[in-house]
Amino acid sequence: MPLPSEFLPGTVALVGAGPGDPELLTLKAVKAIGAATVLLVDDLVGEGVLAHASPHARIVHVGKRGGCKSTPQAFIEKLMVMAAREGEVVVRLKGGDPFIFGRGGEEVEHLRAAGIEVQVVNGITAGLAGLTSLGAPLTHREHAHGVVFVTGHAKPGDSGTDWQALAATARDAKLTLVIYMGVSSAAQIQQDLLTGLPAGTPLAVIQHATLPQQRHALTTLGALRATIEREGLGSPAVIVVGDVVSGIAAVQADEAFARTA
Repeated sequence: MPLPSEFLPGTVALVGAGPGDPELLTLKAVKAIGAATVLLVDDLVGEGVLAHASPHARIVHVGKRGGCKSTPQAFIEKLMVMAAREGEVVVRLKGGDPFIFGRGGEEVEHLRAAGIEVQVVNGITAGLAGLTSLGAPLTHREHAHGVVFVTGHAKPGDSGTDWQALAATARDAKLTLVIYMGVSSAAQIQQDLLTGLPAGTPLAVIQHATLPQQRHALTTLGALRATIEREGLGSPAVIVVGDVVSGIAAVQADEAFARTA
């Protein structure tokens, strides 16, 4: 079977594997995975996704998980360049979307500087899929006029997000906040967001979005830290803050009633 024309030897594709559920892969992602002769796979990629890989492909796990020991970024970039120069069809397989907190921008710059042809295949990001799995939107004409994707994890030496300014903006502009990698710093995030948002602002914490082991908790901004500790929630998880969360409990109650009726 000939390779798809867009995935050729000596090139690299950064492919979004989505939030975990392999059924949420795009058709182009499936083509790329199947065409790859070398796959560099993040920890957050669901095992079911790799079922689309060729049995002859070399699969290299390059761990990238918040709060855990990770493969150095420079080493991953070196592997991609070496494999491409050896004539491999290289796929860098990332959880979610490569361009949303996936270091995809850094990798594209490095590969282009090395003279390697690179393309990006988007994937569904966990911040969207997680709330969708609970039956709620990120935007709503009445409750949220926009959405902000923001990281709760600053790189060393960086002051990180100005949560107080963001809280005021979210309040005034009616925005949903989707916070990635924020569980470990939830106490500080909560304290700063409370300077601009009411303690009763609805909030959801979603762990392992779309996977069979998904867990979530519905709470309020004022109870964020206590809820995480009580429920034992941890990474990988997204925290969604805003009025769009308020309808989830009603939706789940209706679904439970329908199942018992």
